[in-house]
Amino acid sequence: MKIITFSLHTQQPLLATSFQGDPNSDVSYSFIPGSMIRGAIIGRYMKQHQLSELDLSNDAVKHLFFDAKSTRYLNAYLLSQKKRRTLPVPRSWFKDKDAELRDESPEIRVYDFSVNRTDELETSKFVGEGFWTEEGGCVRFYKEKRRINIHNQRDRKQGRSTPIKRDPQTKQLKGEGEIFRYEAIDAGQRFQAVILCQEADADFLKKLLYKSEDFWLGGSQSAGYGHTKISDLNCHDTWDEVSIPIEDRIDRDSFTITLLSDMILRDEWGQYTVIPPSAQHQVPVPLIEELKKFLGVEPQPKISFTTNTLVGGFNRKWGLPLPQVPALAAGSVFVFENISLNLEQIQQLETQGIGERRVEGFGRIIVNWLEESYFCAKQPDTTRNNQPTLKQEVSRTLAAEMAERLLHQKLEIALQKQMGYPGIEGEIKNSQLSRLLLVARQALTTGDCDLVLSLLDNLPDNARGQFERAKIGENKDSLKQKLDEWLRDPMSWSWISNPQDLTVKVAEIERSITDEFAIQNKLAEKYTLRLIMAVTKKAMKEKI
Repeated sequence: MKIITFSLHTQQPLLATSFQGDPNSDVSYSFIPGSMIRGAIIGRYMKQHQLSELDLSNDAVKHLFFDAKSTRYLNAYLLSQKKRRTLPVPRSWFKDKDAELRDESPEIRVYDFSVNRTDELETSKFVGEGFWTEEGGCVRFYKEKRRINIHNQRDRKQGRSTPIKRDPQTKQLKGEGEIFRYEAIDAGQRFQAVILCQEADADFLKKLLYKSEDFWLGGSQSAGYGHTKISDLNCHDTWDEVSIPIEDRIDRDSFTITLLSDMILRDEWGQYTVIPPSAQHQVPVPLIEELKKFLGVEPQPKISFTTNTLVGGFNRKWGLPLPQVPALAAGSVFVFENISLNLEQIQQLETQGIGERRVEGFGRIIVNWLEESYFCAKQPDTTRNNQPTLKQEVSRTLAAEMAERLLHQKLEIALQKQMGYPGIEGEIKNSQLSRLLLVARQALTTGDCDLVLSLLDNLPDNARGQFERAKIGENKDSLKQKLDEWLRDPMSWSWISNPQDLTVKVAEIERSITDEFAIQNKLAEKYTLRLIMAVTKKAMKEKI
């Protein structure tokens, strides 16, 4: 088979309506469905041949657009910064419940429960839907950008909405004016589309795509939606969707199937099959039967990580939406007992796919894909070298204020995070903690850490002993020792794990916790005192 790849650059918001949101809103998929790409190419085919409708009895039309054994139009997924096609996040990937990818924590650890169900995580949580790719030996998560537009229904003749009134004869409401919302894929993003086809059809499809770089997709095209541009059109003899050779995926401890797109299955009675919410970690019987056809043996299921979704579509010839169909969601992972596989079996299984509507990109799978039990994940690198230059002093002042507020926001988050660690433990009276709190609050107005140090250095023997015996933090350090460490060298920011990450840049204005701005405003001293106050308040409340 030949593989045609091309990029789609959204020039306008794109509305690929899914079954999300309320009745008065249309919410787009996070990708461009293969059915939508096929529909646009059919439109070009009909225009080129001056057809009003397709001749479904024509063999060429059948294998070009309706035969999954000949041609398949895969979903167009986001392109990474390295111009690689991203893929849906596997649903077997979990993280700590509190771990989030933010500016102050640009990296998190992710665990693959399909490889090893670790007990290291006390509270686990699915990493979330989106896309990912491997860059520089690290997993990077990507998320499409969206745009929300508000519209109101209007009368096409008058060009405006009209009051809603009840017809005195028919008693029906007439008029326009209903408010509705479109949540669409935003302009300025790139997606990579893939077409798998027979060698004899590759040149013909390439000519249809070359016909014009302007490609119109999705709904509401007359209202400023759906304009994309085709670029980077290439034809390949071989193509690996996951960049891991099949030879490296044959010998594994278990047989694993991962869905790269939604999968539609029917049981022996013709009913659509999904996983009931109450039957988690099960594998649908139709999937086992389909695998048995390819492998010759019946795979024995071990565990699964999956969810269900609803899929549909729109038939432009009918002018009606397609029936809603339940399906297994992309990213679902099914683990079976180990099976002896050869290269031809895996290649055939991945090339053909499983389930219905495979010509539209459904049923794409990958065999024995993931093998690492845990790894580090990051967000895309958003560093920009072409920061705008601020020429006016007013702009520079505004940018400086923005950077300073963002820096304060980061420090507040770091302070809140510190409160999640073990606090003060041991036999220390609330009267001593209250005295420490009072002096720290007094010192906060000027940022004078020496005022609190003076208190600690002149404590009576009994009070000193309480501060020395009390423990704080995971390492159970002496409270007196830890307070001395914080107060004598606040500029070290020793209570923050990665102080080098606390840097903010707005345009060309940069603010950090060690620059002149921080020194003049005594940020280190004031936040150290606020930390002491917060830790003290927490300990006093716990003792009540």
